[in-house]
Amino acid sequence: MEYWNSKAETMPRRELVDWQWRRLQRAMAFARRNSPFWSERIPDGITTPEEYAARVPLLHKSDLLAAEAVAPPYGSWPSLPPELGVRHHQTSGTSGNPPIRTFDTERDWSWCVDTFCTALHANGVRPHHRGLVAFGYGLFAGFWGMHYALERMGCTVVPAGGLDSRTRIRLLVDYQIEVLGLTPSYAMRLIETAGDMGIDLAREANVKVILAGAEPRSDFTTRTIEEAFGARVFNAAGTTEFGGVFMFECPSRRNACHINEPSCYDEVLHPETRQPVGYGEEGVRVTTGLSREGIQLFRHWTEDVVVKRPYSDCGCGRTWDFYDGGILRRVDDMRKIRGVSITPVMIEDVLRGFEEVREFHSAIRTVRGLDTIHVKVETDAVGAAAETLVARIGEEFKREIGIRPQVELTEAGSLPRSLWKAARLHDERELTAHG
Repeated sequence: MEYWNSKAETMPRRELVDWQWRRLQRAMAFARRNSPFWSERIPDGITTPEEYAARVPLLHKSDLLAAEAVAPPYGSWPSLPPELGVRHHQTSGTSGNPPIRTFDTERDWSWCVDTFCTALHANGVRPHHRGLVAFGYGLFAGFWGMHYALERMGCTVVPAGGLDSRTRIRLLVDYQIEVLGLTPSYAMRLIETAGDMGIDLAREANVKVILAGAEPRSDFTTRTIEEAFGARVFNAAGTTEFGGVFMFECPSRRNACHINEPSCYDEVLHPETRQPVGYGEEGVRVTTGLSREGIQLFRHWTEDVVVKRPYSDCGCGRTWDFYDGGILRRVDDMRKIRGVSITPVMIEDVLRGFEEVREFHSAIRTVRGLDTIHVKVETDAVGAAAETLVARIGEEFKREIGIRPQVELTEAGSLPRSLWKAARLHDERELTAHG
């Protein structure tokens, strides 16, 4: 087994835990000295991890937005002067909320790139591979780190920002791209476009590794992408607040996403009691950054629902614990309809099972006082085939989720496609309650 940083990735567990705590103590001291925001939230004299969890409050997005408002754009949050920043990034704002703004110093950005190198190397990327990163190169940190990591690793990067899907597919084929970075929803868009172009990606392209992150995906979507490209799809995740990749999928065990523990100290807490849960139990990921200096992060309540398992359950040799299945869902993604808990991935799982469905959008609406799911489905089916499809979708929803939706069919190509994060479940109950 090869590692990007064998010393860090295979350090004896006891040494790793001790090292984490020493780094956390240094990070707290640095933040108390240099950040007005953190000096108020981190008390002096914390000597144990238990004391850290008890005395440092959980950090929510509202806290960061309040800190930004003190002196925009970064407010009282930074631990270093913003003038030292070489890059500016901000959250995508797909939820409709104001973005969180951050900057990276030269040192911090180098660390961020290294977290991507760790993930890509684990996924099989090597020098001289050709890579294409299919995103718009905008304010969101997204795959910027992947682009520079490929360069650092000695790969050739084909720039594809601002190009349409057809042009990107031609690049994949013409340059025999081996490494592809994109969101799962955009991967599905490329598959659809390639089909319209008469291109068999598995046969005509040469993609071997796909890093598909930034949004949850169903197992069916993963299988569809892998079969269409003839490549292995790997999961990875990072956040703008944290500043780098905090987990990546291991090739030795499907869906085992190792936590980058030298760079983050993660707790998994019960969503209601806020108490720690054990290995194998669902909880919310609470993260603390150990490496970034300009923008620091302590006990961030991420809303990510995860299940942590011990490193020994994976046979790759890394001593980093892992999240089984990565991010399972987000607490704020969960919606209740007539007592039934529903997430976007549950809806995707059902609809991706119909080969007639090309794209879809879903919403929760109130119709005659009753909450229901409204699904708009893009399809080529017409006539009797369309009527049968509506009935089949309704039956499958009822069987798998417990609620029969309203199904509306629309012609192929009529629904918008997302290059970045796809918002697949809209809660429109307030808008439709009196309609």
